[in-house]
Amino acid sequence: MRTTQFKVLEEVKLNNPIFIEALPGVGHVGKLAIDHVIDELEATKFVEIYSPYFPPQVLVGEGGIVEDMKNELYYLKSAGGDERDFIFLVGNCQGLNPEGQYELCGSILDFVESLGAKEFYTLGGLATGQPLEGVEDRVLGAATDEERIEMLKEADIEIRSADGGIVGASGLFLGLGRLRGMKGACLMGKTPGYFIDAEAAEAILAKLAILVKLEVSTDELEERANEIREMINKAQEMEQEMINRAMGQQQAQTQDDLRYIG
Repeated sequence: MRTTQFKVLEEVKLNNPIFIEALPGVGHVGKLAIDHVIDELEATKFVEIYSPYFPPQVLVGEGGIVEDMKNELYYLKSAGGDERDFIFLVGNCQGLNPEGQYELCGSILDFVESLGAKEFYTLGGLATGQPLEGVEDRVLGAATDEERIEMLKEADIEIRSADGGIVGASGLFLGLGRLRGMKGACLMGKTPGYFIDAEAAEAILAKLAILVKLEVSTDELEERANEIREMINKAQEMEQEMINRAMGQQQAQTQDDLRYIG
């Protein structure tokens, strides 16, 4: 394989679809949100994307069966309050290097533009490096134009301003799309960055639903968030026990040393 390949599983005609990117990234925030949308609204996979720019590996699944590194496109027709068509980009990886990211994002934009997409959203996580509570005030936004900025503000999304860049596919799609005259926005969910963050996914999905007028239950995401909280609490308890044990051993060693000196 020398170039990116699009394996079309179903030929579809879409009416002015909204393109939404949700590839793996910090906290898997966007991916978790859109994987949930695909399951809840029963979107249909119609394209598999394979590329030499993906990591040179496979994933080992249940029973030892391997899974290729790939991206996938799903479609949804006449959905939401405006009865819009949608294209969702998900997958198990991003491009391995800058050259690969540019080639992949450019090729995918070529493809979705050929289906009539002129509007898009990219979803990702914004690492804070520290724990966060709840889903309120967890989403920041940036956009290609003032019109989209106003849309984000109307949805009570905090605008990220003069605060660094947006790396990876979420940022690159935004830049390349803008150069093509496409209008789009990036939603970033605040997350510690060191685990799969269902709460940030719930927060980002709630804002996306407002923007594109989709109705999606987040019950399963809340259950997943609870599971993750329990996992973190157990990990913290274990960590504290190890610290206490280490301190106890250190104190015992110090007392032994003092007895020896005496």
